[in-house]
Amino acid sequence: MDYSFRQIEKKWQQQWKESNAYQVSNISDKPKCYVLDMFPYPSGSGLHVGHPLGYIASDIYSRFKRLKGYNVLHPMGYDAFGLPAEQYAIEHGVHPALSTEQNIATFRKQLDNIGFCFDWSREVRTCEPEYYRWTQWIFLQLFKSWYNRQLSRAEPIEQLVSIFEKEGNISHICPGEPSIVFSATEWKAFTEKYQQEVLMHYRLAYCGYGEVNWCEALGTVLANDEVINGLSERGGHPVVKKKLRQWYLRITEYADRLLEGLERIDFSDAMKEMQTNWIGKSYGAEIDFEVKLSGAGSNAPSSKLRVYTTRPDTIFGVDFMVVAPELEIVESLKSTEQANDVDAYLDYVKSRSERERMAEKKISGVFTGSYAINPFNGREIPIWISEYVLAGYGTGAIMAVPCGDERDHKFAEHFNIPITNIIGEFYDGKEANPTKDALLMNSDFLTGVQMREAIQIVNEKIELMGIGKRKVNFRMRDAAFSRQRYWGEPFPIKWKDGVAISLPESELPLELPHVDSYKPGPEGEGPLANIPEWVARELETNTMPGYAGSSWYFLRYMDPQNDAAFCDRKVSDYWGQVDIYIGGTEHAVGHLLYSRMWTKALYDLGYLGFDEPYRKLVNQGMIQGSSRFVYRLHGSQTYISKGLLSNEETYQGKPVDKIHVDVNIVDGYELDIDAFRGWRPDCSAAEFILEDGRYICGSEVEKMSKSKFNTVNPDHIVERFGADTFRMYEMFLGPVEVSKPWDTKGIEGVHRFLKKLWRLFFDEEKGLLLTESEPTAAELKILHKTIRKIEEDTERFSFNTAVSSFMICVNELNDLKCRKKAVLEQLLILLTPYAPHVSEELWHQIGNEGSVLDASFPIFKEEFVKESAKAYPVAINGKTRTEITIALDADQQQVESLVMADDTVIKWLEGKPAKKIIYVKNKMINVVV
Repeated sequence: MDYSFRQIEKKWQQQWKESNAYQVSNISDKPKCYVLDMFPYPSGSGLHVGHPLGYIASDIYSRFKRLKGYNVLHPMGYDAFGLPAEQYAIEHGVHPALSTEQNIATFRKQLDNIGFCFDWSREVRTCEPEYYRWTQWIFLQLFKSWYNRQLSRAEPIEQLVSIFEKEGNISHICPGEPSIVFSATEWKAFTEKYQQEVLMHYRLAYCGYGEVNWCEALGTVLANDEVINGLSERGGHPVVKKKLRQWYLRITEYADRLLEGLERIDFSDAMKEMQTNWIGKSYGAEIDFEVKLSGAGSNAPSSKLRVYTTRPDTIFGVDFMVVAPELEIVESLKSTEQANDVDAYLDYVKSRSERERMAEKKISGVFTGSYAINPFNGREIPIWISEYVLAGYGTGAIMAVPCGDERDHKFAEHFNIPITNIIGEFYDGKEANPTKDALLMNSDFLTGVQMREAIQIVNEKIELMGIGKRKVNFRMRDAAFSRQRYWGEPFPIKWKDGVAISLPESELPLELPHVDSYKPGPEGEGPLANIPEWVARELETNTMPGYAGSSWYFLRYMDPQNDAAFCDRKVSDYWGQVDIYIGGTEHAVGHLLYSRMWTKALYDLGYLGFDEPYRKLVNQGMIQGSSRFVYRLHGSQTYISKGLLSNEETYQGKPVDKIHVDVNIVDGYELDIDAFRGWRPDCSAAEFILEDGRYICGSEVEKMSKSKFNTVNPDHIVERFGADTFRMYEMFLGPVEVSKPWDTKGIEGVHRFLKKLWRLFFDEEKGLLLTESEPTAAELKILHKTIRKIEEDTERFSFNTAVSSFMICVNELNDLKCRKKAVLEQLLILLTPYAPHVSEELWHQIGNEGSVLDASFPIFKEEFVKESAKAYPVAINGKTRTEITIALDADQQQVESLVMADDTVIKWLEGKPAKKIIYVKNKMINVVV
C-alpha cells in the first residue's frame, strides 16, 4: 500500500469537518488552554508560503495540548475593515464588501488545504454588523467613562458629574486641559453645552482637533508608520500635515499600568523594551523662560516659553532653545529678518512623519530671531526650531545643553553655536557626556555641587520662584481613533449643536450604508459626509481605524453567538487570558498596546476579570524569499547562464541586465526554458547561452513579495508534496522566532521522511507489517527518548529540533526493523500535532477505533532510557584496538574476564599474557602486555 498523501489528506479533512472534530465547548472539566493567532487581513493575493508559519506553530501547540488533556480554544477570523481593503476595492473597481468576501473565501480554502484545527464555528469578521455592533458598544463604554487618577481606574462619567456637583474639579485635574478649574457652584452655572465640552476633556474616548498626516490622494489620515519620506506607504502619494477634528483614545491615562503590566506577562525582552520605550516614562521638571521677541512679535506683550527637561541641574549650560515646528508660538517668535527662512523650513517639516523626524540623522533647523532669558542669570538664549523636537512630547520645547547631550552637541557644532562647559574635565570638547557624576562648573550657585544633588536643588528653587514644577512625563501620545474613510466601523455618535451625543445602545449596530463612491467628503471629512441621509441624521462622518476591531477580537472568539453581550462574564472568566499569542513584531506598539488598554478599561468597568489580554507572546520570524535571477545581454533577447558571466554585470565585456524571474519555473537553480518563454510575452523570443546544456539562475535571499516573483503558493506545495510535508518543512527550516529563506528544493528531504515512516507500517507487497510482540529494551529506549524530546521541544516551541528528533527516531526504529504496534502506535500520537493526516490514517490502519486527535499523549518513563551499560574503548599498550559494552555496575574482576574473552583482544595479545588491565570507570580500558 503506497503513501497516497493526496487522497489521505482530503479524506481526513472532510471527515474532521463532518464530525466537528475541532469544535470546543465553553463547559469542560478539563484544564483550559487558549491558543491565538494574530488574525489575517484577507488580501486579494491570498497566502504565500511565508504566511502560515505562525499558524502552523499554533496548530502544533494546540493539538499537543489537546493530546495532553486540555480543553483547547484555537479560533480563527478575519481583520476585514481598513484602508488596504478599501484601496484594493478601488483599484479593482469593486465594492469592498464584495472583494473582502471573495478574498476571505480564498484564504479559507488555502487554510483548510493545510489542515488546521481551527474551530470555525467561532469565526469572526470585523466588517460584519453582528461583530462591529459590539465594537461600537465598547467604544460607547469608553466614551461614557473617565479615568480616576486617585483610584487608578476607569469609572462611569456619571460619577464624575456627581463629583463636580459636590466639589467642582479641585480634586481631579482636567487631563485634556489642565487650565480648566471650577467650583461646584460654577459647574452648576455652566450651560449644558459647556458642561459637555468640559466632560469631553475627561472622557476616555474623546474628540478634539489635532495635526494629522493627511493624504489627499487616498482621502484619509495616515498613522505615522504608514508614511515614509513624506509619501504614503501604500501608493507613494504625497502626505502633508493638516488639522482635523479627530477622535482619540486617552491611552496616556493608562501609561503607568501599561508599564506595570509588562512585569506580569511573558513577552520577549525585546518586545517589552519596545513598549517601554514607546511609553517613554521620564522624571523631570517644567520651567518657564521669559521670551525676548524680535521683529513682527516685538511689540507683543512679553510671552513665556515652557520647556520640559529631565536634567534641571544643567540650567546654566543651556546654549540654545529648540521649539517644535508645529507650536503656535513659532509664528510670534520669527523675526522679520528670519521670517522667510522659518516659513521655508516649516513647509519642509510638514511633509515629514514623526518616525522619519526621529530617525533622521541629517541635522536641520532654523533660528527664529528671538531669545529666551535664563531665569537664574538673565543670559539671552537663542531660540531655534528643528524637526528633532516633537510637539507631542513634553511641552514641545527643550533647553539644549550641548556639553551633556549628543544631539544638542551635533546641532551646536553644525550651526556654530558656542558651547558652555559646565562639567569640567568630563567634557573633552569633542563629544557630549550625559554624566550625572560631575561637580558642576560655570553654574553660579550650583558650582561645586554634584549634578545628582543639583537636580533636587534646582527643582526646589524653581517651585519657590514660581517659574516651574516637577513633572513626570510620557513620550506616548493619545491614540488617534478615526479615519476619513468609508470601509470602517461607523461611530455610534450624533452631533447636536456641536455636542457629541451617544446613540442608545438599543440602536446598535449603526450599520455602514452602501455607497458607490468613496471620494473624500468636504473639508477632509470621510466619504460618509457625501451621503445626504447620513448627514441629515447628524451622524459622525469619520469611521473607526483598522485596530478598532482587532483590539478585542480575542474576547468575541470566546462567545461569538452571544446577542446579549460582547462576551458573557462567566465565559470570559472560564477562558481568561490568552495563554499563547502568536504574531509578528510589527504590531509591538500598535495593536498590542491598544488591545492591552481596552482590556484594562473593560476590567475597570467590571466586564472582565483580568486586565492583561495575553499571558505569553511568541513572535514568529519571517519566511524570506529565495529569489532567482536571469541575466539578459543588454539590448537583446539573449540570456546568459550565471556560470558563464564574468560577474553579475558583464559577459565577455558586454553589460547584462539582472532580472527577477518567477521561482515557480525554476527547479532549484535550473530554469525551465520552455516555461520561461511562456511566462510573459516579452520572453517568447528568448535565446539562451547554456552551461552543460542547462540554464543556471542566480539567487539572493530577499523579502518575499510579488514584485520580486519569489512568492510560492502553498497550494502548489501541498498538491506536490502534501500538507503534512509542508507543515513539517516550515517548522524544520529553523526556530519559529527567526527569519529564514524558503527553498522548495529542500522540502524533498521531509517528504522522504514521511515515506520512510509509512514503510515502517506497510510493505508494497506484504501490506501491513505490524506485530503484537513485546518491544525490546532497545526499541523502548528509542521511543521514550523521543517522547521526552518531543514533549520538551513542543512545549517550548522548538519545533525544528522536534522534527529532527522524529527523523532520528524513524531511522533508528528502521535499523532495528521494529514493527511493534506497542511502539509505533505511540509514535503516531507524538507525530499527530506535526503531521495529523498521515497519523490519523495509520492510526486507523493499525486497528484503532476513534480518532488519534483524542488519544492521550504518551507518558515518558525514565527507566526505559536509563543507561545500564557503557561502550568502553579498549587499548592494547595504549593503542585503541576495539570497543566492548560493559554493565555500569561491573567490578574489576568482571571487566577483566570480559576483556580477556574478547576475540579482538585475544588476537592482539598474540598469545602473550596480560601484565596488567587498567580499568578507569566511565572512561577507558587499557591492557598492558
